[in-house]
Amino acid sequence: MAQSHLPLIEEETRPYWDAAREGRLLIQHCEPCGEPFFYPRPFCPRCWSDRVRWTEASGRARLYTYSVVRWNDLPPFGERVPYIPAVVDLAEGPRMMTELVGCEPGAAAIGMPLRVEFRDEGEVSVPVFRPG
Repeated sequence: MAQSHLPLIEEETRPYWDAAREGRLLIQHCEPCGEPFFYPRPFCPRCWSDRVRWTEASGRARLYTYSVVRWNDLPPFGERVPYIPAVVDLAEGPRMMTELVGCEPGAAAIGMPLRVEFRDEGEVSVPVFRPG
C-alpha cells in the first residue's frame, strides 16, 4: 500500500514519474500554441487543446518563493525539519512546487539559481531543487 504522502501515479502522469525515476524532469508543451506547462494534465491551460506532448526540461530554475517549516510531527516530515517547501520558476517558464534541499534556511534567497535532483521515496522519485 502506498504511503499517504506519495503521489498517486495515474496513466496520464506515468511518463512524468517514469522519467523522474530515470533522473529526468519532464514538462508538457502544447503543440498548437507552443505553451510549456506544469503540472501534468491532458490539455493546455492556455488554449485548451488536447494536443500536448512531453519534453525534457533543462532542470534549471530560480527560486520564486519559499517557507521554512521548523516543526511537523507527521511522518516522514518530522525527521526532515527544518525543511524548505518552495515554488520555483523553471527555465522553460512554468512554475513548480517542490522542496529546496542542500541549503540552510538562512541562505535561501528569492531569485537564486537552482538545479533539479531526484529524491528516492521508494515507490517514486520526487524532483527537488538545490542551489547551483
